[in-house]
Amino acid sequence: MGDLEGLYLSVCTDLGVSANTYILQSLQQADNCSDTALRLAGSDRLKQGFTLTDSDLHVLSKVLSNNSTVKALDLRYNSISDKEAVYVADILKENKALLSIDLMCNNIEVEGAERIAKNLHQNLTLKRLRMTGNKIGNKGAMHFASMMQLNSTLAELDVSDCDLGTQSLIAFAIVLKNNRSIRSVDVSRPLLFSLQEEPTIHMARMLVVNQTLRELHMGKHGMTDSGVERLCEALMLNHALRYLDLRCNRITRDGAKCLAEVLKQNGTLEILDLASNRIEDEGAVYLSEAIALPHAKLRALSIPSNSIATVGLVSLTKAMNMNPRLTHIYIWGNRIEEPACVAFSQLIATSRLLKEHTDVSPYEVDGRVYLAEVFHGLRKHYYWTPRSGEDGDPACKAALALKTPDTPPLQSS
Repeated sequence: MGDLEGLYLSVCTDLGVSANTYILQSLQQADNCSDTALRLAGSDRLKQGFTLTDSDLHVLSKVLSNNSTVKALDLRYNSISDKEAVYVADILKENKALLSIDLMCNNIEVEGAERIAKNLHQNLTLKRLRMTGNKIGNKGAMHFASMMQLNSTLAELDVSDCDLGTQSLIAFAIVLKNNRSIRSVDVSRPLLFSLQEEPTIHMARMLVVNQTLRELHMGKHGMTDSGVERLCEALMLNHALRYLDLRCNRITRDGAKCLAEVLKQNGTLEILDLASNRIEDEGAVYLSEAIALPHAKLRALSIPSNSIATVGLVSLTKAMNMNPRLTHIYIWGNRIEEPACVAFSQLIATSRLLKEHTDVSPYEVDGRVYLAEVFHGLRKHYYWTPRSGEDGDPACKAALALKTPDTPPLQSS
């Protein structure tokens, strides 16, 4: 019997609760691995009918309180509420070895966020925290912003789809001006009711000052070309950001033109996600002109669903032939006509573009070339894609492979 399994059974006996078979199996697997990752994700997808109960989390908090072997804890999809969040907070307070915890899609709200954030004030080990899908709102997010003023260890924070508002987004931007440990932050899909784009303006101001942030995810912010212009002005002065995620906004050709100017002059940006905007042919041509330059550093471009047709798509293939640095490109959902099909087919046939580095695959019918969709991409599903390539997702591994050595692994759909 392994150490974790034996300790778990002992704690169950002390607390007078029945052992959970699924937890036992997970602990057995963890006992057989070095750099242990303890996977206790709920939902039918991973284990039919399984979710952790209040007593399960109580026992788990005791087992992990002084544990030095478990490095990553996966608690996704477990219906953890504010009441149970106290046990998660206890783990963060007592455990001195845990590097990563995933709380995606639980039921943690303001009180639970406060408990977790406060126990991170003095935590010196946790590197990665994922809160995606917990409706902590503005008040809950403010507790994490306060935590970031004190915590000097956390490197990756995901508070996407957490019902953040303007106040908390501005608070994050202000705190990031002085925080030197955070390398990646995801504030996608907030609840914004203003058209003034104050959060984008504050994030731009932050980027002028912060020279340590490597990834910024601002998907679904309702961002317009005006907001992109402010970001681009800041990026001209920023020499740290490697990954900019602006998917699902309202960016058009003018915003793409601003981003192209950044690519021409900023030698740092390597991954750009513009999926589900509206840059059209002209926007794609602007980006192509920047990518074609010999000093361009962009390595991955995601532009699905942008109303791009033949002119824009073919211009991108020509740019790729001129500059070999761009290795990943995602285009599905645009107006893919025959000339674009032929151009991308040639890129793939010559191995200039590897099949696993794009989201289209060529095929031929009656002498004509077509492209079919394949499920690759920086983020192929909003919820299901793990950030560091967990569960063996090839798209995540591809995005991870693009990261520079000093960029902590995080996500990527």
